[in-house]
Amino acid sequence: MSRPDDGTGGTGRGDGPPPAPEPAEAPRIPPPRPAAEDSGRWPAHWHPAPPADGAPPPRGPQEPQGQQEPQGQQEPRGPQEPREPDAESRDPLPASPVPPVPPVPPPAPQLSHAVLKSLLGAWALAACSPEETAAVEAHLNHCNPCAEEALRLREAVGLLHTEQSLDLDPLLRSRVLAGCLGRRPARIPVPDWAGVYDAEAARLDALLRDMGEAEWRAPVRLRWFDGRRQVGRDTTVAGVIGHLMAVDGILAASLGLPDPLGADAPGDPEARTEAYWHGGPERSPEAAAEPEAVREPWREQGHALVRTVSFAGRGARMLSVPYGRFSLPLRDSFVDRAFECWVHAGDIAEAIDYPYEPPASAHLRRMVDLCARLLPDALAARRRAGLAGPPRRLGAAGTPGRTLHLEVEGSGHWYIPLDSPAALPSEAETVARIALDREAFYQLAAGHVPPEEAAAGQIGDPEAIRDVLFATASLSRL
Repeated sequence: MSRPDDGTGGTGRGDGPPPAPEPAEAPRIPPPRPAAEDSGRWPAHWHPAPPADGAPPPRGPQEPQGQQEPQGQQEPRGPQEPREPDAESRDPLPASPVPPVPPVPPPAPQLSHAVLKSLLGAWALAACSPEETAAVEAHLNHCNPCAEEALRLREAVGLLHTEQSLDLDPLLRSRVLAGCLGRRPARIPVPDWAGVYDAEAARLDALLRDMGEAEWRAPVRLRWFDGRRQVGRDTTVAGVIGHLMAVDGILAASLGLPDPLGADAPGDPEARTEAYWHGGPERSPEAAAEPEAVREPWREQGHALVRTVSFAGRGARMLSVPYGRFSLPLRDSFVDRAFECWVHAGDIAEAIDYPYEPPASAHLRRMVDLCARLLPDALAARRRAGLAGPPRRLGAAGTPGRTLHLEVEGSGHWYIPLDSPAALPSEAETVARIALDREAFYQLAAGHVPPEEAAAGQIGDPEAIRDVLFATASLSRL
């Protein structure tokens, strides 16, 4: 009968033979190496033991046996019970068709250096095809001369897309002439009051030269104030230039120049305009739509007016020019025609959606000064027509009387006598004040806004303010 093992390595008292060794297990398939071993880096927690003498060094940590089943040696777990298919698996949806794979395009042909260099201009303008763009940009990576040329072309293209207008300043001609005359004065200089008209006519001519033939037929609405209400008239760009030429003919006749309407033409500006517009088939809107058919006669007439008064001398400035119901000195007539050029140039620019700047400050001041000097007579004319309040105080001519202070921003201050054109304006007798900016004064004096809607800073006698605003609007005409 065998004895239990007593832990001494044998059975019984230790005098028997040692037990036979158990047969060794069959060699297992080594597990796959971890990723750390594959990448050549050992895990930080494993330190290989130094190899014994003559033994090959270990190749990596060995997993303890029995903790992982070798691949391909897992025991079958037995057949699984079939499951009842659910509703979705009973009637599966049809698979969506797989889109066809597009064919791979053949590689682009290799372009030579000369061809790529010739494409740099089109590449800078973004006008190359995608294939050419890719080829040019790949070439610029290793060709320094082409890269420098491409950089210069890109900078040049940037200048073509500037946000500022490339049109010449209409006042450039006046500034160049002023600089030239400052260095070498003209033997026969143009008078200052005629230079205002010359500059505004040149600005309007620059606008007309920038227009196409179709824009000459664009409808233009002319507006003015007839003393009681705002009125208007529809015409075309060509009709506006014909109107300016017809009214400028009054100055031409006063200076002995040919009148475009003939010797028997009426003297009133509105009547002259109607006579020109209905003067025959050659003046119809269709015939006048040709730019040179109406622009050249008007421009040549303007040059003749300026040239004539330049040779006439200083005595010609006080020559009276009749306008039918009223008359003006020649020097004031030129300033009046300059203001008319500005007003109607603004009408044309608004009709064709074109930007148009106000006149130079010195020229604008002359125009405002003329309007301010005409206000006392315009106010008296409205009183005679029963459209303005009666005078509050009558005095002898040349004595101070009630005064209105008119301020136009950027142009100056004027004092307007209220009770009589012959009264002397006095700052001490000021009973009201009106402050306008240049745009508001221009719109009011041109008759483009009713006096009740004129944006103005007002203080003082409301009746005096109302009468002066209406008198300013009454200065406008067709």
